[in-house]
Amino acid sequence: MSHVILLGDSIFDNARYVPGGPPVDRQLQARLPGGWKVTLLALDGATAIDVVDQVRQVPDNATHLVVSAGGNDALEQSGVVRMKGGIAEVGLLSYLADVRTQFQQTYRKMLRSVLSRRLPTTVCTIYDSIPGMTREEQAGLCLFNDVILRETFRAGLPVIDLRLICTDRDDYAQSSPIEPSTVGGAKIARVVARVVTKHDYQPDETRVFVA
Repeated sequence: MSHVILLGDSIFDNARYVPGGPPVDRQLQARLPGGWKVTLLALDGATAIDVVDQVRQVPDNATHLVVSAGGNDALEQSGVVRMKGGIAEVGLLSYLADVRTQFQQTYRKMLRSVLSRRLPTTVCTIYDSIPGMTREEQAGLCLFNDVILRETFRAGLPVIDLRLICTDRDDYAQSSPIEPSTVGGAKIARVVARVVTKHDYQPDETRVFVA
């Protein structure tokens, strides 16, 4: 039996934001072939470093790992994502470099932990079409997505680029626009199902999935 483990944050753990509708893990289960199983270890609010603890809970019969992390790390760095506190006036580039370095170290540690399980692994970027998001906030997310893509390419892993998947207002929950709605969750589940069932996971071969 193939067993897909979802790691990370509320991109996967979105049940509380879609009352009355199926969350991502259930939508993924419905799209997988008979005999496949989905386990949700992702946790709403988790940062990249929290995934290390989630990896410790991965069951021995797991066959695929899918990770979506980094969005909450970006939210914690409000100076980057929202450009508050006069950062734009003093030492902006130095500040951005420090944030990037810190996130890269955290993300690299997380990815090493995930890869230590030696299972087919897929990574997601952070989406950036959230309703109401300003162009400055989108620019701030580029810093985090650059790290995610560089580290993923370096590890030779497939990438699900959520920036090109969740592009419409309806893809985001009304109760909390930074979370995927049932519609957005369906898009995410469809691509995850495609990757885990079709991708051959050749070593050091990166492929970007956008649909």
